Formats: sequence, structure tokens, C-alpha cells
Amino acid sequence: MPAPRIRQAAALLGAALFTLTACGSGSGSAGEPEQVTLTYRLWDEQQKVGYEKVMAAFEKANPTIDVQIEMLPWDQYWTKLTADAVAGTAPDVFWMQPAAFPEYVAKGVLADLSGLKLDTAKYHKNVVESSSYQGKLYGVPKDWGIVGLLYNKDLFKKAGVEMPDELTWKPDGSGTLLETARKLTVDENGKHPDEAGFEPGKIETYGFGSWNHYQTQWMNWVVSNGGKLLDKPFGSYTFNDAASVEALQFGVDLVNKHHVAPPASQTNLPTGKMTEMFQAGKVAMFPANNALLPFVVPEANFEVGVALMPEGPQGRAVSLNGLSEVVYAKSEHPEEAMKLAAYLGTQEPQKLMADEGYVFPALDGLADGYVDYWKKTKNLDVTPFLEESKGTTFNLPIVNGFAGFETTLNQIFNEMYLGKLTPKQAADKAVAEGNASTE
Repeated sequence: MPAPRIRQAAALLGAALFTLTACGSGSGSAGEPEQVTLTYRLWDEQQKVGYEKVMAAFEKANPTIDVQIEMLPWDQYWTKLTADAVAGTAPDVFWMQPAAFPEYVAKGVLADLSGLKLDTAKYHKNVVESSSYQGKLYGVPKDWGIVGLLYNKDLFKKAGVEMPDELTWKPDGSGTLLETARKLTVDENGKHPDEAGFEPGKIETYGFGSWNHYQTQWMNWVVSNGGKLLDKPFGSYTFNDAASVEALQFGVDLVNKHHVAPPASQTNLPTGKMTEMFQAGKVAMFPANNALLPFVVPEANFEVGVALMPEGPQGRAVSLNGLSEVVYAKSEHPEEAMKLAAYLGTQEPQKLMADEGYVFPALDGLADGYVDYWKKTKNLDVTPFLEESKGTTFNLPIVNGFAGFETTLNQIFNEMYLGKLTPKQAADKAVAEGNASTE
């Protein structure tokens, strides 16, 4: 699945949810328990297969509860969820991710899960943080995805290049990342960017995929250079400081100065083609979330490798995107919905989803099942993703208004990657507009 990105749908929650009316509660019977049907909504068709097994086990242990799984594609998911939340008809339990979480929790759509008394120390800390609000837990940690470096082993062999044990970068272009990318970038005459006669307009293969994608690209550069995205969760944007601007300049320079990455005219959002270019063998190194593996690996006609993300001046810092299971605050069956959410945070379902290669589970100690699946079935070593998760990681911005701000942010940074705005100009403009959207 492509790295999760919230469109503007969640921003429509706004004032409409302040007038949200509760659905009627289910009328329990003093006699035998009634049969209850819960709606569980997700957006990943592949994971739905795994969750059918999970729900079958839950129903067997809870014979009075039926679970109906609804699968909606990513964009439809958020549009429908917003409409349902405003109408008071949202599903009982559904998936939530960090960029959307602030909008829904602040408007009272999500139930407080403190009563479940989960031991949050057993889950990855980033997923717990991105599911918490005002000291309370509003999401059962589900899983996490993390950015790593996919690379084309065939292109490396063809160029006679070995993947360094540690890729490094600095804003001035020094380090093994740019050095390696130059060796893998070739124009139609076989010239590299550091050779006389190299033609930037006639490149056949690019060494690196640098583009306007916040989750896998510039946010990682910013934090790895000592910059900060936010001053605090639910706070203000701060990525226009000197360290952040240096990092943004580095990402742009890979495209426009060093010519080791495709031009922004081909990769800028919303119609960027970077994933397709990697699959077609036109890009040698491609930062991507591990959630993209089921979509990229089967389509590639070359051997895919996974490496650690490059280290910046302040070390390696990588975006970790954690999903959670949330309960609708106005569910007609709150007791049963809470029981389902609690179950989904236990070892049995999370181990199943890991062992069958769907996700890295949020519950600690089960990730090896995911690693083993990819090694045995696809001969792909995904341990770099797991190693990164134990180091310095950060969440996507957990802040009010990000859902509505995302499109504006991408538009501003499109101009930056095209060279029409300097990184300082783009960062100042984005921070100003972003902070206005949080008010």
C-alpha cells in the first residue's frame, strides 16, 4: 500500500461535528444476550484477507458478536468516514492513522479507551504517542510501517557498485549517498554526472529517487539534520529553521544540482511517477515505506534489496507511521466494540498479521514473524526496516489541521523542487500557512 496520505476529506469534519447527534444505544435485554453485529472498516484489500481470519477467531470466542468487514479504497475511506461521522453513522471500529487522528479525536468522534487498561509499554512508543490525546489513549496500537531504502540489485551489479554498509549525507553533498548515486546515474552516452560531456537532459538511469514526498523524503532529511517538524504534538510547525532549510536544500540539490534524481516535472505530486520509475528500472535507490512491498516487489523484473536509510549529520532519523484501531464514540454497541478493539491489540491477531507478512505489529516481540515471511516467500531480507524501528524514529505531524493543509504543503514544495521557490522561501510560506490552519 502506498504510504498513507490524508486528503482534504477529514478537514470537512470542522464545525459540523460540533452538532453531531448520538445514535441510539442498543437496548440490552435482561434475558439471554442478543446477537450483535459490529461494523469494522479498513482500507487495505490485502490485509482484509488476514482480518477475515482474525474476525473468525474473535467470533468463535464471542458467539453473540458478528463482525462485518467493510473495505474501502484509501481515498473513498476518508471521504466516507467524514460523511458518516458528521451523520452520526460511523462504523463501530475502524482504522486510524496519525495525520487524521487530531481531527477526529478533537471533534469527539473517537471513544476514550482508558477503560481497557492496556499496558502501553508493550507497544511501539511511536504508535502509542500517535494514538494519545490529552494524556488518554484513543486508539489500540495496531501496526507500524517505516521508511527504508529499496534498491535495484541488478543496476548495482551492472554498474559494478557495492551498496555501502552505511550510506551517509551532509548538506554540502559530501558522504557516501551522493557518491554512490553518481556512480549509478548514467546518460544515454554512458556518462556519469561527474564526467565531462555528461548531459543532464538525456539521463537513462538515475541513482536516487529524490522527490516531493514528505513521509519518505524531506521530513527524514530535516530530522536527520537536527531540524524539527513541530515544537510539540498538537503544537506548531517549525521546519523553517536553519537546519531544516539546509536539509530541504539537500533534497532539491539531488535533483537540480547533482542530477542524480529525476526532474520534479516528472515526479511532483499529485501525479508523481517515482514508484513506476523504480519498478521500470529507471531509478536505482528508492526510499519507501515497507507497506509498499506487496505492490512493488511482485511488479519488479529485477532483484529488490532493502538497505538502511542514509545517516545525516545528526545520525539516522526515520519516519515511522503507526496505525491504530479506534472505537466510534457513538457506537450503538459500545461494550462489544470495546471488546473487539481490545482483542485486536492482543498477541493472537497481531501475530497472525505479522506471520503472514501483512504488517509489522505494534505489539513488541512479534516482528520476527514478518521478517521470516518475506525471507521465506520472497527471498527478501527486510531486517533493515526492523533495525531502523529500534533507533531514532519520529511520527508524521500530529497536529490539528494537517489533513486540510497537506494539499497546500505539497503545492508549495512542488514549486521548491521545480526551483521556483528557494527552500527558505518555501519553508517560511509552508510554516506560516500550516500554523494558520491549526488555529
